[in-house]
Amino acid sequence: MTRRGLPKQAVAFVLILLMTSPAWTATPTISPRLPDPGSAPLSRDEQIQLGQKAMGEVYKQMPVLPDSSPTTQYIQQLGKKLQSAIPPQYNWPYQFHVVQQKDINAFALPGGPIFVNVGTINAADNEAELVGVLAHEMSHVYMQHSAKQMKQNTVPSILAGLGQIAGKVFGGIGGAIASVGGQMVGGMLSMKYSRADEAQADSVGAIIMYKDSYDPRQMAEFFQKLEQMGGGGPQFLSDHPNPGNRVAAVQKEIANWAPKRYLPSSAQFLQAKQQTGGIKTYTAQEIANGAKTGEWLKYNQQQKSIPQGVQVSATGTPAGGQASGSGTPTMTPVSYEQVQPSGNFKRLNENGFSIEYPDNWQASNDQNGITIAPAAGVSQGGIAYGIVIGSGTPANANSLDDATQALVKSLEQSQPGMHQTGSTQTVTINGVEGRSVQFASNSPIQQNGHPVPERDWLVTVPGPQGGLVYLIFIAPESEFSRLQPTYKRVLDSLQIG
Repeated sequence: MTRRGLPKQAVAFVLILLMTSPAWTATPTISPRLPDPGSAPLSRDEQIQLGQKAMGEVYKQMPVLPDSSPTTQYIQQLGKKLQSAIPPQYNWPYQFHVVQQKDINAFALPGGPIFVNVGTINAADNEAELVGVLAHEMSHVYMQHSAKQMKQNTVPSILAGLGQIAGKVFGGIGGAIASVGGQMVGGMLSMKYSRADEAQADSVGAIIMYKDSYDPRQMAEFFQKLEQMGGGGPQFLSDHPNPGNRVAAVQKEIANWAPKRYLPSSAQFLQAKQQTGGIKTYTAQEIANGAKTGEWLKYNQQQKSIPQGVQVSATGTPAGGQASGSGTPTMTPVSYEQVQPSGNFKRLNENGFSIEYPDNWQASNDQNGITIAPAAGVSQGGIAYGIVIGSGTPANANSLDDATQALVKSLEQSQPGMHQTGSTQTVTINGVEGRSVQFASNSPIQQNGHPVPERDWLVTVPGPQGGLVYLIFIAPESEFSRLQPTYKRVLDSLQIG
C-alpha cells in the first residue's frame, strides 16, 4: 500500500499559521519576583524598635482583642501563610492583631506589627479580599514606606522619647512632654501614605497573594468596592489614597504571569465572620473618647491583650483625676525666693544649639530632652518652674507650622486640662523665624488638695537638620509674669546650628 503524506501546500499553510499566530495564544510562563525594597534612614533594628514602641501607643489608644481570641488566631494564620512567600533576607517579624472597631481600616507599623479592624473582616465577602488587605499592609512594611518618610536625624529623639522616661512621671506640662515622643510615634497610627506608596503596596501585595495561590484581583476589587461606599467611604481610603484604577493596574501586572488555580474561600473565613458577631465593637469616636480617659489601657490589661514584651508607658493623669502607672507627682507650694533666678547667666552648648540660663538653676539632660530649673521647682519628676527643651519631627509634618500644630495637639491630648490660649504667633529669635503658643494647664503644685493654675509658653524654631527645636517655659500662673523677663532673656540667647 502506498503511504501518502500531507500535500506540500498543506504543510506550507500550517507553517504560515504557526508563524503568524498572535502572541496571546501562547501560555504565559512568568513567575513574578518580589522587588528589592531598597533602604530607609532607619536600620532594621531601629524600625523593629520603633514598631514595638508604637505598639505600646496602640494599646493605650484602642481596644484590641487578645491573641487567644479565635478571630485573632485566624488572622494570624492567614498572615503566617502570606509571610512564607517572602524571601528570608527581606522578611520582617510580622505580627497580626485585631482592633475592636466597627470602621473599615487596617494599618502597619515599622518592623512588622499589623492591626486590622473587626469592621474590615465583616466587610470582606471572601477570604481572598481579606488576604488582600493583609498582603497590602505587609507590603508597606516590606517596602519600608513609613520608615522612608522619616529623617535620620529625628530617629534618636523619637526613640528616646517613647515612654521610657528612666522611671520619671511628670506632672503638669512635664506629663505632656513625657508623652510627646509617644504622640510622635502615635502619629504613625494615622499615617497617610502617598499614591505612589499605595500603587507599590498593591503591586507587591499582588505578588505575595499570587505566590500563596490567592487571586490578586480580589485585593483591587475589594478596594474598589470600598470606593463605591456612601458617606465618603471608610477611613481606610483616607489613610490609603487611591493611586488610580487599581483593578486595571493589577490586571495589567498579572497578565503575563503563569496561570494558577487560586484557592477558594474557606470554611474558616465563614466561621471567623460568624465569630465577629459576638465581639463588641466601637466607633472611631467612641475609641477616641476612651483613649482620652485611659479606658483602653485598663481594658487591654484586663483582657490580657498586650503581647509579652510590648512596653506600655502609663504617664499623665486621665480625665477624672485618677493617675495611671505610678501616679502623677504632686508638690507643696514654694515661695518665689526659693526659685528666683540669678541675674548671672551661663551658656549651655548642646548638639545643634546653645543657650544661656541663670547660673543658680540646674541643667539636666535625660530622655525627655533638657530641663533647666531651680532645685525647688522640681520634685520627683514634677516640673513646676523651669524650662524644657527638646527636638523632633512629628509624623507627616512638612513645615514649621505643621510641626508646631502637631506638637500642640500632642501636648493637649497627652495632658488632660491643658489647652492653647490665643492664636499661634510668629516670633523671630536671632534672625530665625519661629512660632509662639501660650497654654493654660495644671501645675503639680497643690493647694487645698487641688492643682494650682499653670501657664506654659511654647516656642518652636526649625532644627539644624530639619524637624524642630522646641522650648517650653513653665510656671504657676500667679508667678509667670515675674519670671517672664528671665524667660525672654533665655529665649533671646538661643543659637541654632
